[in-house]
Amino acid sequence: MGMLEKEKLHGPIELKTDALSKMDRLMLLQLNYVQITGSYKNFPEELRWLCMHGFPLKSLPSDLPMENVVALDMSYSNIESFGICYRYPERLHKRPKQLTGSCSKDKSLLGSLKILNLSFCEELQSLLGFDHIPKLERLILKGCIGMLDVCESIEQCLELVVVDLSYCNKLGKLPRIIGMLKKVETLLLEGCNLGESRIEDVGMDSPEMSKANNIGTNTITSSSTVLEAIPSYSKLFAISLPRYLVSLLLKNNNLSIESFPLDFSCLAMLKELNLDENPIVSLPSCVRSLPRLQTLGMKNCNMLTSVEHPPHTLTHLNLDSHSNNPLLQKVVFDRQMSPLQFFLGHMILALSSFEFEGMVKIQPMAAIEEKVLHCLGWTNLDFLNGSHTTTSVEYRESEESEIQMYYEFGIFSTSYWDKEMPNWITNKSIGPSISFTVPSSPKKLTGLNCCYMLTKLGEGIVVDLPVIKINNFTKNLTWIYKNYIGSVFDTNGECVSLLSHWMFGMNEMEYGDHITITILREKPDVFSYKFRIECGVSFVYDDEDIDKEEEDALSYYKSWNHIISGDLSGFQLTTGEYILSKDRMLRSSMDIDYLCGDGAQFKDEKVDFIALSQRKSGRVPEDGP
Repeated sequence: MGMLEKEKLHGPIELKTDALSKMDRLMLLQLNYVQITGSYKNFPEELRWLCMHGFPLKSLPSDLPMENVVALDMSYSNIESFGICYRYPERLHKRPKQLTGSCSKDKSLLGSLKILNLSFCEELQSLLGFDHIPKLERLILKGCIGMLDVCESIEQCLELVVVDLSYCNKLGKLPRIIGMLKKVETLLLEGCNLGESRIEDVGMDSPEMSKANNIGTNTITSSSTVLEAIPSYSKLFAISLPRYLVSLLLKNNNLSIESFPLDFSCLAMLKELNLDENPIVSLPSCVRSLPRLQTLGMKNCNMLTSVEHPPHTLTHLNLDSHSNNPLLQKVVFDRQMSPLQFFLGHMILALSSFEFEGMVKIQPMAAIEEKVLHCLGWTNLDFLNGSHTTTSVEYRESEESEIQMYYEFGIFSTSYWDKEMPNWITNKSIGPSISFTVPSSPKKLTGLNCCYMLTKLGEGIVVDLPVIKINNFTKNLTWIYKNYIGSVFDTNGECVSLLSHWMFGMNEMEYGDHITITILREKPDVFSYKFRIECGVSFVYDDEDIDKEEEDALSYYKSWNHIISGDLSGFQLTTGEYILSKDRMLRSSMDIDYLCGDGAQFKDEKVDFIALSQRKSGRVPEDGP
């Protein structure tokens, strides 16, 4: 074909079958969008793989030799019905062949076929004669939008392991067909409108129907009576899924919690489940009980508000959303969870009242318990209650809300507009840094409060929050914290303050350690105005007046895994510093050269996310929060 002149390739290519007649040993043949003339009996009989995209005829030619074909791909063709067998038992090379609706028990024309791909054959209406394709392993019918019928003989294909029925949304007997796929491991049902009632397609006196509705077959009087008796949330129970499923695609099926298949108990082998683009509002309870599930997709489920306690075997979770107004508010894990790779995207990250357990927790300051604030050493902050601020993160529109508390990496923080630091910030310094030595105390040091104020010296309505860099020179430890919030918008104030509390253990900071805290602007060259910076610190110690038998108010926060004194191995650079940023968890690109020098890289390629620490202590409840 490469010898053809280019101008001849502008229209359909014409091929005479005589050109193939002497290719006796040809086994792989691809003729996509080719106009074929001549008798098909001239095709090589040794063909193993035959690909003819855009085949123009309405059925397979009766004289096409396919006794040895293992893979047949006729995607984007005009075929209307598929079902071929031998009618007469003469010798193979002499047998007449024909397209039939029901096949005899004679030897099948497609007895060697293992892969059948009829994707996007939009004229295809029926698929027949599976009893004559006994070796079939993969059946791909994606995009066959005119498909009305699949012969029930499909249950005789005992080697069938992959079935793709995506967008076959006119298939009338879909629930029955699915129930016949006994050994199928991968089932793709994208865009099949399973959220709509398909109960009328199931025999009204079937055992499945009786079981689904707890109605004995001897009590059924009419179809209408049964349908009225079935609660809407049970209408998909009649779909019996293959018990050997490993991968199940239910993307874009209009599935809600009310119309979701309730019983996944037979899917003990399922490892991959895709629920993308469905209007579910929370994780279906039947998903939580899947004992081997590793990959869960809920991408663009734009009605989703919570995902609580997915299977602890999960290793990949996709909650990404392209919506301008995602509703997700809470993601909660079991303590026994496996290391997880998740896909969120910045659009899913909310600015208020949001919790992705182990990564970030956001609450209004007014809702924080007094005992939690007491443990942080935060007092006299009542003036924040009822106050509002406008904030933003990358790729999200700015949002006005009550002043929020942000918790991540063992660091509590809040930002607001005020001209004075809290009176309990004892050590203060004019400028972007402050150095000190941790003083001695009979009490145990539990944390450090750091506050900085940025006073505007020029015009501007947006303040991009700087990063906080804490160096413990004595222990050769450095933490660089990039706040969850990217920017704060001016609300007729001229001084923005950020207050943060850092929880430390005895191994990170103690008496005699020499500390320097530096406030660094991430991209100072883009600022059209300047700030006067003031920063200060104070220390927080164990309160001996607290009853040690009383539950630690910070126990839940201490149970998170990726915090200071926890597992920050995925956040450490080759130069030793720790970069504490949500961007690292989201696997976003980060500019760290201005913070750590050229050539700095993360020691590990990825973060193995585990929301809650596996360690158990008297202060951390064993069963999680």
